[in-house]
Amino acid sequence: MSLLFGLLFSAIGGIYMVYGKRQHDPTFLVTGFVLAVYPYFVSNTILVIIVGVLITSIPVARHKGLF
Repeated sequence: MSLLFGLLFSAIGGIYMVYGKRQHDPTFLVTGFVLAVYPYFVSNTILVIIVGVLITSIPVARHKGLF
């Protein structure tokens, strides 16, 4: 199950990297890279989901002005 979620968040990371490159936004580039790499270091399924959701929400929260 961890492999499935790792693949899902890696795909989201790839989309973030492409978007960040097109928009010249380093937040999306860095977040995309972290999303693509972190599942290799986390093996617990619950942690993969929690960390993935938190990292995925960083650019959205930044865009809305939450930080």
